Amino acid sequence: MSNLMNGARILLECLAREGVDCFFGYPGGVTLPFYDALYDHSIKHVLVRHEENACFAASGYARATGKVGVCCATSGPGATNLVTGLVDSLMDSIPVVAITGQVTSKLIGSDAFQEADTFGITRSCTKHNYMVKTVAELPQIIHEAFYLAASGRPGPVLVDIPKDIFQAQGHYTPVDQIHLRGYRVTTDGHTGQIRRAAQMIWEAERPIVYAGGGIIAANAEAELKDFVERADVPAVCTLMGLGGLGSGHPNFISMPGMHGSYAANMALSGCDLLIALGVRFDDRVTGRLAAFAPHARVIHVDIDPAEISKNRQADIPIVGDAKRVLQKLNRVVAELEPQMRAKSAPGRRAWWKQIREWKDQHPYDSPRSDSEIKPQHLMAEIDRLSGGEAIVATDVGQHQMWAAQLVRFNHPRLWINSGGLGAMGFGLPAAIGAQFARPDKLVFAIVGDGGFQMSIPELGTIASNGLPIKIVVMNNGYLGMVRQWQELFYNNRLSSVQLDCFPDAEKLAGAYGFRGSTVENPRELAGALEAMVREPGPYLLNVRVTPFENVYPMVPAGGAINEMVLSAPVAAAQ
Repeated sequence: MSNLMNGARILLECLAREGVDCFFGYPGGVTLPFYDALYDHSIKHVLVRHEENACFAASGYARATGKVGVCCATSGPGATNLVTGLVDSLMDSIPVVAITGQVTSKLIGSDAFQEADTFGITRSCTKHNYMVKTVAELPQIIHEAFYLAASGRPGPVLVDIPKDIFQAQGHYTPVDQIHLRGYRVTTDGHTGQIRRAAQMIWEAERPIVYAGGGIIAANAEAELKDFVERADVPAVCTLMGLGGLGSGHPNFISMPGMHGSYAANMALSGCDLLIALGVRFDDRVTGRLAAFAPHARVIHVDIDPAEISKNRQADIPIVGDAKRVLQKLNRVVAELEPQMRAKSAPGRRAWWKQIREWKDQHPYDSPRSDSEIKPQHLMAEIDRLSGGEAIVATDVGQHQMWAAQLVRFNHPRLWINSGGLGAMGFGLPAAIGAQFARPDKLVFAIVGDGGFQMSIPELGTIASNGLPIKIVVMNNGYLGMVRQWQELFYNNRLSSVQLDCFPDAEKLAGAYGFRGSTVENPRELAGALEAMVREPGPYLLNVRVTPFENVYPMVPAGGAINEMVLSAPVAAAQ
């Protein structure tokens, strides 16, 4: 049975049926009919202070839960402000549905006030996008949007709705099934390829799992754990895959890539079998592609067939959902184990011995000083307080890399960062989304003094909603990663990277009605962080760290990942 209602109420009915409990947005002229309908609806709307942050918050919500995050903006500048967040979600495969208002249908194309070609602008930064033309098609489009965002390789979907569609009367009929011509998702993987892969895994002497964000997206952490234990295989998790295998698991090495560990990069360089699970062979992991895992055969599992053999040719390509493929692979691996384990054992023992030596030779460094706070010291203290259980959202830059290196994540969906796009200003609004998603969790927003100043207005969102987010500003007075590259590759010609003015944290937080402080003495750091965590509400802690510390290890651009710079040159260190 269908009910007669206007388009705005149809949209809310669709959102409710999709399980949306809250969404993030900013109203405007053409979305007023929608916000009027929202006035007495049970779905919570979170008023952010900038539309870009609405999309970042929706992304944080999705990353923390696996559910579709939702954001909303008005036409013109409201919609265009979403673009950075949409690209971020697209590159990191995050399920987001963005609702935008549009000028009245008869005005489209007339350069009306606050009109923009949202459909055209967002075509390349979404998995799919829609322009709603009649109220009758609105329910089908909304439910399709949620299905597309969450199925297959997740991603953002945008729905542009003219004002007159919000106002028009129509019948809402529940949409129980979605059939999209030409959209097919292969989930189970080819049985024959999986059997071949299992045989190859047992035959390998130096195998390694290279696990990425696809493990998180597929909720495949239990299957990955079972696999590495059953097959006795070491594993690295990419920046997007951290937490896919718990940091404390004995088979976990660490993160690979440009700022990955010595052991992880050397293991990838020396393996004879690369088991790539939900990864896209990103350049920040592979370094110089021709030199990446040069002696390895490759098993590549991915839900997106376009990723298979795109950057590295796969010997055994398997298109499918990582969880389902690993379930089948684990059964075959167990079936072959009795006849194969003894054969592979000597080679595996030598391989594990080598990996442990690499880990012992060059662990991640965590220096401390009596005179100034080292960034690594800060991350180690956050790790101590987190215990591998807190949600950590970061901006982009040096602090992001140090957090990835030194903060443990014992479960998936605790590490939230802008991996593919590297969007500054992401950390604070993403933490807002994560805190709404997981009110039971301790949430840290670890931000740089650069990225934080791009999203300072969201302190208002935090204050008005009483969100107990612990905001830690790693303040080195510079755009740190840019300064590092200028120092190392541009003859230390530091151009436009110094941030010589930063607000007083106590006064800034106080202006929004919560507590803040600054710490610069290393002996006071632990106590300041502990006081922050004890505070029942939000807290802003400005941590002044040494300004010229660089992130190591580091693979220079264009280098192979086994050509790491492990520490600062002696002269520079002095």
